Amino acid sequence: MAALKDIKRKITAVQKTRQITRAMNMVAASRFKAAQTRMENFRPYAAKFMEVLNSLALRVDAEAHPLLAVRKPKRVRVICMTSDRGLCGGFNNNLIKATERFMKEKQREGLEVSLIPIGRKGRDFFRKKATIINARADVFGRFDMNLAVQISVDLIPPFVAEEYDELYLLYSEFINLAVHRPTVVRLFPLPSIGRKDELEPGKRLDYIYEPSADALLEKLLPMYVHILIFRALVETSAGENGARMAAMDNATRNCEDMIQNLTLKYNKVRQSAITAELMDIVGGTEALAKG
Repeated sequence: MAALKDIKRKITAVQKTRQITRAMNMVAASRFKAAQTRMENFRPYAAKFMEVLNSLALRVDAEAHPLLAVRKPKRVRVICMTSDRGLCGGFNNNLIKATERFMKEKQREGLEVSLIPIGRKGRDFFRKKATIINARADVFGRFDMNLAVQISVDLIPPFVAEEYDELYLLYSEFINLAVHRPTVVRLFPLPSIGRKDELEPGKRLDYIYEPSADALLEKLLPMYVHILIFRALVETSAGENGARMAAMDNATRNCEDMIQNLTLKYNKVRQSAITAELMDIVGGTEALAKG
């Protein structure tokens, strides 16, 4: 009977776990829908803004604005965006591994690399493994463009002051529920700087800007940083909740399989116990009949 009680206790524990995973799946599904809508609404704006800014950057000199300065890289900063909470499968692990690979690649080039982690999981992992600057945690619960502006304040003045020479952003690009692709984007200097000669002859056009190109850059370049960071935030948020929804769905199915297997085992043990009791009764009855 002790074995039956143990199996029954395990079944009850797994049933409670299934209730928790179902509830977490429902919460993640609700948050994922909101995050996905937000991401899909922002993507076209971010893409068009980048197209306009890259086109403008191709036609101006690197000296037109401090944020366009192209220097021989010696010091590099990397922004790594991970989630604040776990239970989302390999989502954070993939981002952390991609960040490690990228940092090691830059270090092999002889560059000094520092890390700006956004999200608790990345901060906790790299706490003793990298030089951390301006870490932020507990930001993905609720955020808006103000968070991107606050992060930008930690990025723009140090670059202008030549405290570092290049800035890279590493985040999870949302493809679908099953695919979240770690993506690296160079923020400073703009990737299009210094590529004017690569333009096709038909695209080498001169524009008259109103206001001037310098005035436009003064306004657009900070916005460019805000927009790229905010896009990375919404993409990471959608990926996190999508990964958690899938992970909790898998966990619920695993719980159901365990309950089914434990129930089958319980029935077998119970049947064996009943059979043993019947054999004892039959044996006792035969012994009494012979006596």
